[in-house]
Amino acid sequence: MARPVENEEKSDSFDLDRIRKLLQLMEKFDVSEINLQNDDESWKIRRGPRVAYAQPASPQGYATPPTAAQVAPAVVPIAVPAAAAPVGVTINAPTVGTFYSAASPEDAPFVSVGTVVKPDTVICMIEAMKVFNQILAEQSGRIVEILVENGDAVGFGQPLFRIEPG
Repeated sequence: MARPVENEEKSDSFDLDRIRKLLQLMEKFDVSEINLQNDDESWKIRRGPRVAYAQPASPQGYATPPTAAQVAPAVVPIAVPAAAAPVGVTINAPTVGTFYSAASPEDAPFVSVGTVVKPDTVICMIEAMKVFNQILAEQSGRIVEILVENGDAVGFGQPLFRIEPG
């Protein structure tokens, strides 16, 4: 069970910088869910995909709880050849929001595979709470892989592009 965090300064709301730091700590320590409460405000933050299970009906028509065999994934050992390490480094999302590859649906994407970028090149936009943030490459190189699709929801720190520095 988590302890309440003592804070010297009283704030009326949770601020975005603290949420970002919290998400970084959750990732660092592999915490998947946290509940926060501040006076009349309450937040629940969850990392990772939601998992849903289909529940078969009993002969009487009532849903039955899943058995351990239904819930636990099957583990089948297979021989997997060693994959080559991906080329380059990733450019990660600096915030949560919706990924857009172009300024509008009619416009061409900011970048595509093979595009050479500089640190000040706009590579995408992330919309968060009706604010569109232009995301810069922040390094020089060539885009070798686009890791998300236009319109995808992205999380803080999620890899968006793979770039070969140059």
